[in-house]
Formats: sequence, structure tokens, C-alpha cells
Amino acid sequence: MRIALIGYGKMGKAIEEIALHRGHEIVIRIDQPNQHEFTRDNLSGADAAIEFTGPHSAYDNVKKCLEFGVPVVSGSTGWTGRLEEMKQLCEEKNGAFAYSSNFSVGVNIFFEINKRLAALMAPHKEYEVILEETHHTQKKDAPSGTAISLAEQVLAEVKRKKQWVNELSDNPEDLEIISQRVDPAPGTHSVKYSSVIDTIEIIHTAHNRTGFATGAVLAAEYLKDRKGFFTMKDVLGL
Repeated sequence: MRIALIGYGKMGKAIEEIALHRGHEIVIRIDQPNQHEFTRDNLSGADAAIEFTGPHSAYDNVKKCLEFGVPVVSGSTGWTGRLEEMKQLCEEKNGAFAYSSNFSVGVNIFFEINKRLAALMAPHKEYEVILEETHHTQKKDAPSGTAISLAEQVLAEVKRKKQWVNELSDNPEDLEIISQRVDPAPGTHSVKYSSVIDTIEIIHTAHNRTGFATGAVLAAEYLKDRKGFFTMKDVLGL
């Protein structure tokens, strides 16, 4: 495949390494210094674009790819309040768009475990649930997109919790997400259910960016000859 990289930071470089290893070609690398090169003509030779930037640029980047007719994978977090708009644009343009708050294969399996555990714990009101996430200090958004996804899965099952908050709270209806930013920390997420009797906790710890990069390239491969909106659940057949 011929891949365009939108965002060429640490994740972009990790994705490039995986893509090349899997026999793909990088046709263009777009980052802050060369935004003027992000044009229809320059992306016309790409089979797919992989976008990892930030919450303030992701929406426009994905929109441009869909308008250019280029299948796009995005792993940028912090902008999902507008994700429904992008799904609609994808449909209008008959495009292909894959989004996930986390492209790691392990994290997506972790999501499935989290949903099952939340369903099992929902009737047991003696357990208090809390989420924690730790990332490197360069991560711009808090809580992480992965933590939000985990929280929304818990909220869907544990009905006594009404909303998530990114702080400690005295409101029993709040699902607390505690965010920490320390270096080095590629990413750790935990969901903990505690009672006076015992504690049940599930944890995912990323050791490097390779898992995220591999999943993003797998998603780009999955988009080939497909139309519509997809998630890693589709890519992995979960």
C-alpha cells in the first residue's frame, strides 16, 4: 500500500517503521512545517492516510482526507465530541474512515474484558469503581481517549454511575478518572472495583508505541476496498 502520514511525531515515526516493515510505501509525511503540502494532488497517490496529530487539528485533517477521497485512519484523541459529524461526512462522501481511541491489539482485547467485568459487577453495589490512567508528559489531553472509552463502557453497565469526572468526587453518581502525567510512561490504564471485603482490578500497561503503531497499520490495510466507518473492533473481528 501507499500510505500518507498526517502527523510525523513519535507516533508517526513508529507507524512509518511498522508500515515499511510490512512492505508498504510512505508517499508523503505531513507535519507542522509542511502543512502547505497537505493538498489533494499530493495525497492523490495514497491508498490510505494515517492521522495522529492532536485534538485541535484532527477534525480538519480527517475532513480533508475524506473530501480528497482518501481512506483515513485516525488515532488522535480529544476531539470525539465531533466524531458523529465525521461519520456523517464519511457516508456523504462514500468514503472509508477508521477511528479508535487506541489502536493497540492488547487494549482492544482489554476493552472487551472491561465490558464483561462491568456487566458482572453492576449488581454488586458494595463495590466502588474508579479508573486511573498514566501517560507521558507530552500527552496533551486528559483523561486519555482510552480512559474515556473505558469509562463509557462502565457507565453503560453500572447504572448507579451517571457520568465520568476527571477528578476525585464526593458525588456517588460520579465515575472518577484519575490522570497522571509522568515520564517515561507510554500508557497504563486500570479499572478497579473495591469493597471492604476485597478488590478486583484489571490493568493494561503499554511498554512502547509498537502496539499502537501496528494496530494503526492493520486498520489502514483493513480499509482497502471498503467503504464506511469502522473501529478496531471491526479490524480485529471482536
